[in-house]
Amino acid sequence: MASSLLLAAVFVFDLIAFALAVAAEQRRNTASLTEDSAGRKYCEYDSDIATGLGVGSLFILVASQVIIMVVTRCLCCGKAMRPSGSRSWAICLFITSWVTFIIGASCLLAGSVRNAYHTKYRDLMGERAPSCETLRKGVFAAGAAFIVLTGITSELYYVSFSKANNGPPPYARDSGVRMGNL
Repeated sequence: MASSLLLAAVFVFDLIAFALAVAAEQRRNTASLTEDSAGRKYCEYDSDIATGLGVGSLFILVASQVIIMVVTRCLCCGKAMRPSGSRSWAICLFITSWVTFIIGASCLLAGSVRNAYHTKYRDLMGERAPSCETLRKGVFAAGAAFIVLTGITSELYYVSFSKANNGPPPYARDSGVRMGNL
């Protein structure tokens, strides 16, 4: 049977990662164009807390995925699962959880890197204002959405994996061919 304690721990990790990703989306950088005493324009960025929130969310998401994969031995390093519907579901959910994990981690990593980038360009000629580039809206939100999908699929994968490993034997009697009875 699936461990309720493990499912609760993974759920809490995914919930924290989701909350950090939503907070990163709300606190991403904004920039304003200001002018110094010499009349040159430059970009002034506010706090950079969204980068730390995004990286924290990424690390917690990775920890959650590692916990599930260590317990299930990553589907391939352990005893063979019994043929059943649970095995088919476990394989499909294993693949789905990795795809959603990679997309979610990519969104969080790209959002954190892009949010940390500040243009250092200063208009020396005074003719054009520098472009104050910031992170597009929705990158951390997409990461948060994929965190939820990863959490759901990885927990369902663990439950299906447990059912496939702990179920009854597939055959109740010997199915071998006896040559001595001929």
